[in-house]
Amino acid sequence: MVGPGTFWMVCFVALPLLLVVLVSFMQRGLYGGIEYQFTLDNYSRIFNPMYIKILWNSLVLSFITTLLCLILGYPFAYFVAKAPKRWRNILLLLVILPFWTNSLVRTYAWIMLLRTEGFINTILLKIGLVSQPLAMMYNETAILIGLVYVLFPFMVLPLITSIEKLDPALLEAAGDLGANPVRAFFGVTLPLTKAGIMAGSILVFIPALGYFFIPELMGGSKAMLISNLVKNQFLTARDWPFGSAISIILMAITLILIYLYFRNAGSKDKLEVF
Repeated sequence: MVGPGTFWMVCFVALPLLLVVLVSFMQRGLYGGIEYQFTLDNYSRIFNPMYIKILWNSLVLSFITTLLCLILGYPFAYFVAKAPKRWRNILLLLVILPFWTNSLVRTYAWIMLLRTEGFINTILLKIGLVSQPLAMMYNETAILIGLVYVLFPFMVLPLITSIEKLDPALLEAAGDLGANPVRAFFGVTLPLTKAGIMAGSILVFIPALGYFFIPELMGGSKAMLISNLVKNQFLTARDWPFGSAISIILMAITLILIYLYFRNAGSKDKLEVF
């Protein structure tokens, strides 16, 4: 039973990844091909201030996306987890429902809402709140809206699972010991759902760092993120070695985050009510 899974992982994960690593140490050909000559220039180019700025902006935007998904998703997940059973399945279905539609299609739906001639501007103009259409597209705010919308379920689902496992007797005990609801939340609920918070954050942060179609469609040419840079190196500049090197850097960041998650998830949670 282990054989087919191992064969699949080796052929479609390990070998392609090894190929990307090898290409990252090669040179770009004169007409866009790959010259099989070892070099470290692709990695040294990443330290160019322009590329460092792009990477930093991407990390900041991914962090803000993760934070917004957590702030918006935690109350919603708590409400779903504590809802009566007859409503819980319906609410879970509403969370999962966006997965039934391609994320690219949903991104185009937001473009129809936010563009200059879109639904929101049309309504605002008709009711007289604005005298001219608002520029809601092709900026970092539009990218942030698209990322939060697409990745919101990835934050909510781990949080629901984590909150459902919370023993209500612990909150009752905290109340009996004199803790008010706010103190009980930060002293009991939040620490015991830390695993769900970290899992959801990983599931949001990593795709936010790697999605290129949302910045491309909703950010236009004004926003260049690291995902767009990788895409452009492969499809436009035809510099596969440099694109592979950037991809390896992104994978290294991903592995570091996963390592931090497992290290903290394995630590023993402490309850500090007082």
